[in-house]
Amino acid sequence: MKPAPFDYAPATSLHEALTLLTREDARPLAGGQSLVPMLNFRLARPALLVDLNPVEELARLEVAPDGSLRIGAMARQASLLHSVQVAAGWPLLADAVMHVGHAATRSRGTVGGSVAHADPKAELPVALAALDARFHVRSRERGSRTLRAAEFSSGPFTTALREDELLVEIEVPAPHAGARMAFAEHARTHGDFAVAGAAVVLAPGDHAAIALLGAAAVPVRVEAAERAARDGAAAPEVARLAAAGIDDAYRRALLTTLTERALRRVLAP
Repeated sequence: MKPAPFDYAPATSLHEALTLLTREDARPLAGGQSLVPMLNFRLARPALLVDLNPVEELARLEVAPDGSLRIGAMARQASLLHSVQVAAGWPLLADAVMHVGHAATRSRGTVGGSVAHADPKAELPVALAALDARFHVRSRERGSRTLRAAEFSSGPFTTALREDELLVEIEVPAPHAGARMAFAEHARTHGDFAVAGAAVVLAPGDHAAIALLGAAAVPVRVEAAERAARDGAAAPEVARLAAAGIDDAYRRALLTTLTERALRRVLAP
């Protein structure tokens, strides 16, 4: 199939993009790896497609003076994989993005596009949840606001973004001293959509974050497992607690195994 008719407007600045998005039934185009197939199958029928690719200010990837990582919504997924700064401070992101599609799709797909698409099987939203990321969104009429991961994703392919709002930047806090991170997932073939996955961040002292992919329709942080990890519980027990609330026996067993695998990578000498 081919897309239904639509108007096309390349935005040359963030201000212009936000202005164009105030038009009725306008939709932003980032990397297009998810939206273009939806257009072709006519699952999406926007009246106006606002191309964000010319907006250079949305493509930055840098460490801010406060030590946080700032990821512009149009930063390519491949940039996470090849960034020396990401590898040094937030290796979980590089670990997770290795499982996203293939080299060709990662070179076009954007971090913001993946997050805003809110596919329940996407790896980056789970990794960002484990890293306590904050999502900065903006509207021409209402200005700016910041959302936590638990506030941003509200269901399958559904976010808290309003019609005229745009995700402009993802802020990942500076890593805890000595933090170690790992991501594990199971997919039927490499690059395919994940069946389940786990993102783990542990730091000496009192920090632990465990986020699951495939446990619900949105990324899930498991507080009971995080408390156990902070208290020094063994990896099998922490993993058991992480998946304990899942009804389906197969998915519970799979997530238990994946969480334990990620924990053992983090705890390895």
